[in-house]
Amino acid sequence: MANEAKPCPCDIGDKMEYGGVGQEVQIEHIKAYVVKPPSDSDKAVIVIQDIYGWQLPNTRYMADMLASNGYIAVCPDFYVGKEPWSPSHDWSTFQQWLEDKKPTNINKEVDAVLRFLKSQCGAQRIGAVGFCWGGVATHYLALQYPEVRAGVSVYGIIREREDRYELKSPTLFIFGEKDEVIPLDQVSVLEKNLQEKCTRVDYQVKVFPGQTHGFVHRKREDVNSTDQPCIQEARTDMFNWLQKYM
Repeated sequence: MANEAKPCPCDIGDKMEYGGVGQEVQIEHIKAYVVKPPSDSDKAVIVIQDIYGWQLPNTRYMADMLASNGYIAVCPDFYVGKEPWSPSHDWSTFQQWLEDKKPTNINKEVDAVLRFLKSQCGAQRIGAVGFCWGGVATHYLALQYPEVRAGVSVYGIIREREDRYELKSPTLFIFGEKDEVIPLDQVSVLEKNLQEKCTRVDYQVKVFPGQTHGFVHRKREDVNSTDQPCIQEARTDMFNWLQKYM
């Protein structure tokens, strides 16, 4: 997500040519991509999009990966039909574009998804994983929704809320060392304040050396051989965190 000095110069990275194995469904007032695991499960993960929207193949790839590891995965359209960001857009208009798409203004959508997962999918244990914009949203869920048992916020930080260090759900924060959107000094502030103020639940802040914004889901591991170990390690950390707390 954006920092105040540089309004989110997110490179879309390696956009995958990937169709997904799930299906698009209507959940109350929003559309969503849903993929089920090979066998019945009562565990579900809300996969939260980046600025490029819920239909980005890379994000659906991550949802399918979660499903193959035993989770019902749902990737809702948190922009509720509004146009996602595009690489062709002018970055000087980013803050204006973001105005009606705040990652901390998603309660109505989250509530609808939680109802769907519980009533239609039989989910009893629910987690969240989000990337960039969705990383901020995942941080927000960890503050607002104790029923979300575990969160993995991938390159996203809430900066404007007074209660942003008072996590109610165990949360793993993943960052890249060379992320120009979220500099290391901001990561250090997050970790320092969590140490002082987050006393109720577990958390972890992990920085991956040499990595840039978007590396976990917007870099293809098959064409970025030097980054492949970090990409795979971050994804393994994600699965381990979810497994530990769900």
